Amino acid sequence: MCNNVQYIIGLMSGTSLDGLDIAFCRFKSFEGSWTYEILQAETVPYSREWQIRLSSMDGRLAADLAQTDCDLGHLMGKMTRTFMEKHRITADFIASHGQTVFHQPHLRWTTQIGKGAAIAAETGLPVVCDFRSTDVALGGQGAPVVPIGDQLLFSDYQYCLNLGGFANISFHRDGKRVAYDICPANMVLNELANQTGKAYDDKGDLARSGSLLPDLLESLNQLPFYHQPPPKSLGKEWVDQHIYPILDLPTRNPKPETRNLLHTWCEHIAIQVGNNTGTDRVNKLLITGGGALNQYLMERIRHYVTAEVVIPDLQTIQFKEALIFAFLGLLRWRNEVNVLSTVTGAKRDSIGGAIYL
Repeated sequence: MCNNVQYIIGLMSGTSLDGLDIAFCRFKSFEGSWTYEILQAETVPYSREWQIRLSSMDGRLAADLAQTDCDLGHLMGKMTRTFMEKHRITADFIASHGQTVFHQPHLRWTTQIGKGAAIAAETGLPVVCDFRSTDVALGGQGAPVVPIGDQLLFSDYQYCLNLGGFANISFHRDGKRVAYDICPANMVLNELANQTGKAYDDKGDLARSGSLLPDLLESLNQLPFYHQPPPKSLGKEWVDQHIYPILDLPTRNPKPETRNLLHTWCEHIAIQVGNNTGTDRVNKLLITGGGALNQYLMERIRHYVTAEVVIPDLQTIQFKEALIFAFLGLLRWRNEVNVLSTVTGAKRDSIGGAIYL
């Protein structure tokens, strides 16, 4: 491994459960600055059986969780090995985010499964994983951890917004990096689309065809989380407790059409993004993640924000998180800070990640 050039495979498995994002990345350092290139990338879909298994982990027995952690690690390792063979590549090591199944930072724990030792066994490469636990142990939220990558790789943008299962934002303020979750995004949009037999709302066409539900929108916007100062983060447990009961609207008869719920949820996301991006028109807002492909949602976000909205190339939209986890692994490998306490609220910056050789 050359001192200033590293080849790393980043793995990202998000809350949408659509598959494993694999990105083969090259990083170069020069006088304290970093450049990157995504050389190969693809998303390997999860089978329907795996999607069901992962989505139901929150109520499983401890033995089931341990077995799934092991099995998912071997699956991720096999997917990565196939990717490497297909593209005839080799890497210095692998950096894996894992699959979040629990996130309870107020109790000092968070759980991402997909055992790093199993990935290392399947690929024959070192693996860096478990990026969040050290920060949580230090009193932090353990999220977001991506902002160090935003700061060092995407410094041309005043705001970096990721629209994945959750919408989270990263920006510089008063000389320090600030980042936090804004609101649920694709996790809810995809769940609503599933009610119509679709995996997701392609281009936001269903949402576009719907109508706004003003009372619902008001109820959503008044949730206490949105008025809390950062650091703050969201997990599936919060969505189950606070969002789905509102969307079910058990007292409303007849129940709203799904397209109206999608329409209203897009409006909710756009309003919350607008509330968190300032009023300076010279700023640039980089938007990545699957939500950036929702054309209707992008229209509504542009309506509420004053910054210039930048939608990058498709590869960056889809694989920015996998790229940054590769970068987090690189910083861990070099024993350099990769989690910022200004973002998470921990007592100090930390070097997060376990290494399996």
